[in-house]
Amino acid sequence: MKTPNNKICFSVGSLRPKWAILTLVLLVTASAVQAAPSIYSPNSKPYGKSYGEWAAEQWKWLYSMPIDHHPLYDTADCSAGQSGPVWFLGGTFTTIEQSPGVVVGTANRTCTVPSDKALFFPIIDAECATAEGNGATRQILGSCAKSLVDHTASVKCELDGVAVKNLDSFRVRSPLFTWGPLPANNVFQDPVNFPAGTTSPSISDGYLVMISPLALGSHTLHFAGSLVFTAAQDGFDFSFTLDITYNLTVQ
Repeated sequence: MKTPNNKICFSVGSLRPKWAILTLVLLVTASAVQAAPSIYSPNSKPYGKSYGEWAAEQWKWLYSMPIDHHPLYDTADCSAGQSGPVWFLGGTFTTIEQSPGVVVGTANRTCTVPSDKALFFPIIDAECATAEGNGATRQILGSCAKSLVDHTASVKCELDGVAVKNLDSFRVRSPLFTWGPLPANNVFQDPVNFPAGTTSPSISDGYLVMISPLALGSHTLHFAGSLVFTAAQDGFDFSFTLDITYNLTVQ
């Protein structure tokens, strides 16, 4: 389901009842938490950018590709749109509505990654943009994204079978950024919603992780999470669950 207004990104799930695309992704690290040595602290600035700044770059990457050539639609390899020292991973836009208001997104992908690339991904995140009708100021956009992610019910991630702990410390907000220009056949379903060339100010919020370049060989990255909205609190019942596995070959 998709609506013209916001999106939740389950690293991603493409379902969009009135928020954002729920993007999910994984892992975290070493300085704030006793985690694996391959995970950067959420308080660090890997490759010269903060976690929040990398979150903005991840959303720009997400919106830069058409749906017929997009890793999160499984219509392109994970290398699509990648550049620089950091590669982005994500959830899925291919979801199933198991019952009214209950949406699930799963993916099991095989991905080859160069040995010098760090990996950055959200476990659960959301963005709010002016073009989506979410507001025109930094404060309003930030509050919008926060209110969506505040509905997180669970987050989980593992690298090579080892669970990442203290994931609450990896929640970050992006600075104000501008996504776009959107391509034709974009994730907003151009031309139904936003035509090619659309740009917009935006802010994101969510649980995100960056892993330093992995050792040569095979690795398994698994992350999962959920958002839950209730009639009592939100005026409607809705849940989104994401479960993503990446079978990585580093070479």
